[in-house]
Amino acid sequence: MTGIPRVATPADAGTVTDLIVEAFYDDPTWSWAFPDPTLRRSQHRRFWRLFVDAAVRRQSAWLAAHETSTSVWVPPGDVELSPAEEELLESLLSELLGSDAARVVEAFELFEDAHPRDEPHFYLSLLATHPRHRGHGYGLQLLADNLAQVDERRLPAYLEASNPANVPLYERYGFRVVGQFDLPDDGPRVNTMWRDARG
Repeated sequence: MTGIPRVATPADAGTVTDLIVEAFYDDPTWSWAFPDPTLRRSQHRRFWRLFVDAAVRRQSAWLAAHETSTSVWVPPGDVELSPAEEELLESLLSELLGSDAARVVEAFELFEDAHPRDEPHFYLSLLATHPRHRGHGYGLQLLADNLAQVDERRLPAYLEASNPANVPLYERYGFRVVGQFDLPDDGPRVNTMWRDARG
C-alpha cells in the first residue's frame, strides 16, 4: 500500500469509470438498479461515466497509487450533478432501462431525501476497488488519505452504504449508521452513515 493518491484528471475518467463498473457489478443496490447481468457492464459504463465526468470537472475524484481504487467526493456546498446533468441522467436511465427507469428514479429520490442538509460536510459518493485488488486494503487506505484531508478542514463526512457488508469497514474509520431506507420493489436496504468533524 505504498504511493500517494492523486486527483483524477480528464485523461483518467475512463480508468475511474472502469474501476467503478467492476467494483459495483455485484453490488446489491446497483445490481438491483440494473438487473440484467448480460447488459449491466455496458449500462454501468454509461451510467457511472456521467458521475465521473462531473467529479473530474470539480477535481474531486481520486485515484489510489497503481490505479487499484478510486473515490468520488462532493465538497461542501457543491452538488453531485448540475441541473443539466440531472436531466441527462433521467434521459439516460430511460434509454437504458425503459419502463424500469421509474423505480431507479424513485430510488434516487430516496437517496436525496435521506441526505442531511443542515450542516456543511463532505459527501463520499463512491469508493471502489477493482475486484482483483480486493482484500489488500487499497480502498481503505485511499479512504484514510481522503479523510485526513477532510479532517484538515475540520468538517464532517457523509455516505450511503449500498452494500451492508461495508458498514463495519466504514465504522472503523469513524462513520456511524444514522438512518436506513429500503429501495422499491423489495429492493435492498441502504444505510446512511455520518462521521463527525475531527481535528
